[in-house]
Amino acid sequence: MAAEHLEDEQVHSVIAEETSQENEHHDEDNRLKPEFLRAVREALDEEDFERVYDLVEPLHPADIADLFELFDEDQRLDLARAIRDLMGVEVIAELNDWVREALIEGLPADVVADIAEQLDTDDAVAMIEDLDREDQQAVLAELDPEDRAAIEAALAYPDESAGRLMSRDFVAVPESMSVGDLIDFLREQRHLPTDFWEVFIVDAMHKPVGTCALSWILRTPRSIPLSDVMKREQTLIPVMMDQEEVALRFQKYALISAAVVDEAGRLVGQITVDDIVHIIQEEAGEDALLLSGAGDGDINEPILLTVRTRLTWLVVNLGTAMIAASVVGLFQGAIARLALLAVLMPIVSGMGGNAGTQTLAVAVRALATNQLTSSNTRRMILREFRIALTNGLALGTLIGTGTAIIFGMPMLGLVIAMAMLINNLVAGLVGILVPVTLDRFDIDPAVSSAVFVTTATDTMGFFSFLGLAVLMGLA
Repeated sequence: MAAEHLEDEQVHSVIAEETSQENEHHDEDNRLKPEFLRAVREALDEEDFERVYDLVEPLHPADIADLFELFDEDQRLDLARAIRDLMGVEVIAELNDWVREALIEGLPADVVADIAEQLDTDDAVAMIEDLDREDQQAVLAELDPEDRAAIEAALAYPDESAGRLMSRDFVAVPESMSVGDLIDFLREQRHLPTDFWEVFIVDAMHKPVGTCALSWILRTPRSIPLSDVMKREQTLIPVMMDQEEVALRFQKYALISAAVVDEAGRLVGQITVDDIVHIIQEEAGEDALLLSGAGDGDINEPILLTVRTRLTWLVVNLGTAMIAASVVGLFQGAIARLALLAVLMPIVSGMGGNAGTQTLAVAVRALATNQLTSSNTRRMILREFRIALTNGLALGTLIGTGTAIIFGMPMLGLVIAMAMLINNLVAGLVGILVPVTLDRFDIDPAVSSAVFVTTATDTMGFFSFLGLAVLMGLA
């Protein structure tokens, strides 16, 4: 008993020491402290690699990956050389895509191949797919034939498909086994995946017919056949399915893992929830950034690529601004006669743009999560129309009353109130119709919708306000 108590105290002491070291390097938000980063930088500048190693050694692999991302590009290779064996596969798997790509390109092909052989298939593919064609071939040539065949097969699938995302490390057994046979098989096999939650049951054609969770296997008598205990209903993922749809299925059916099947229905891989967490985060951020025209929005993305992406959409927006300006030009005489029109017209277009952006964001999210489909599109359009009508009446009443009081012109207040209502209705309808239409033509609504919505609300805002002012005889 005394020995057991001493052993427990030693374990608690080690855990307490590790926790203390972790807290030493992290702030209250679990981010690496600036003073720690400064110490590592100074040691690198002085080429004191032993000091760098000692500083980095207590960190978790995910924190080491964060450390690389916080350093400048020209310091990352020196950091990798300094920490040597700490630069393991866990760190590589956690690195940002752009950072990993730059690091891998700076390493010899045989070193990259050694890292790839230690990774799961999906992580190895994610690392190699970003390399140039020549670098890919050089790394593949250094791999074992079995690993090379698996990675080449994955690279043959389209980008962002289940075939690229899946892991080929899974456990599959025939349904003729008993629970005892399966337990013995799992104990005897040396090349099983490191982590798995369920066993796939397949028929003679290697098609999945059911699954067995490990908890079921451990709690079932050895003599029971797998066919009696396995769960026959399962969610199968086609190998060509887009990763966004895969993520939606995991979310909808609360999956931990799922079998991936080829065109013939044969089991070729599995996707696990840890991969899906990254996909959900990536897709959600991607849609938000595409709506603003900011590209990937990754701070580690090369500057020239970022400039090219943003400048493209800024040029497009400049063109739409010219269209709106041409509408204003049609009424320059009216504006010259009543300067207040120039003061008030940006309010109408700006509020319409905000309303359109709100509707657009809701529509794009609904399309991305399959909440908006062909079966409920009409109801969604009517819903947004009622919302736009209500908001337009409320905003029109407020701006109309305020304009009449401040400027002492009731007729001008009526004009801006009517223009506000019209532009809100346009914003609501365009905000829902544009993404739905683009989606019907298999065009990503997150990429192109904002340009159409902004053009419509700016143009209609100016046209409705200035046109009504002229019709009412104000100018």
